[in-house]
Amino acid sequence: MRVHVVSDVHGNAAALAKAGDGADAVFVLGDLLDAVDYRNPAGGIMGKLYGAEGTARWIELRTARRFEEARAFSRTLLAEVAAARDLDPKELLAEAIRANYEAVFAAMPTPAWCTYGNVDAPEFWSDYLPEGVQVVDGGVAEIDGIRVGFVGGGIGGGRSSYPYLMPEDDYTAKVEALGPVDVLCSHIPPAAPELCYDTVARRFEKGSEALLAAIREHQPRVALFGHVHQPLQQRMRIGRTECVNVGHFRETQLPYALTW
Repeated sequence: MRVHVVSDVHGNAAALAKAGDGADAVFVLGDLLDAVDYRNPAGGIMGKLYGAEGTARWIELRTARRFEEARAFSRTLLAEVAAARDLDPKELLAEAIRANYEAVFAAMPTPAWCTYGNVDAPEFWSDYLPEGVQVVDGGVAEIDGIRVGFVGGGIGGGRSSYPYLMPEDDYTAKVEALGPVDVLCSHIPPAAPELCYDTVARRFEKGSEALLAAIREHQPRVALFGHVHQPLQQRMRIGRTECVNVGHFRETQLPYALTW
C-alpha cells in the first residue's frame, strides 16, 4: 500500500487536489487554514480581513516574540473591521474560516485520514467533510492491517478551539490513549531539539514530550509530523523509529510517500 502524507496545507487547495496522485490513500496532518502569509501580508485570512499594513504589523510583533501584544493587536483589528461592516467579530472570522475550509475540503483527495493542526478550527470541519474522508484525533485507524495513531492540535497555555491548542496534560492523555501503533501521526513533532528548531524563524517550536516517550516505549515503524516549516533536521532515528517531518506542503507541494 502507498500512502501520501502532507501537513501544513495552509489553503493550497490546488496542490492538495493532486496530493493523492499515484497513491492508495492520503494522510493530512493538519493546518488546513491559510491564516496568515508571512511572506505576503496581503494574503491569507488576516491579510484579506485586516489589509496588508495591519497584518504586517502583527507579523512584526510575532516575529519579535511580543505575543501578548500581537494577540491584543489582532483583537483590535478584528473589532474595527467588524464594526465597519456592522458584523459580530466572531461571525466575521467564522465567515472567513468557512470560505477557506470549503475550498480546501472540496479539493481533498479520497480516501483520506485527517487530523487537526494548531492552526485549525475543528468545530467547522464536519460541515465540509466529503465522503471518504475520516477525521481521527487521539485515536487509532486500522488501515490494511496497519495500526495508525493520529494526534491532532498543538500544546498551549489554555483551552482554545482556534487555534487548536490545549494544555500539555490533555495532549499527553491523547497520546497515551493510543497505545502501541505501527505508524504514529501528529501535527507537532516529538520534543527532540533537532526536529523542533525552525532555522528561518530562529526559534524552537513546541514539541511533545509525550510523543517522544511513546516513540521510545513502543518503537513504531515511523513517526510522521509537520508544524516546523524549516526544520534544522527533517528526519532522525530514535531507536528503530524513523521520525520524519513530512514538509511544509503549501510551499513544497510534494507529499511524503509511505509504503507498507
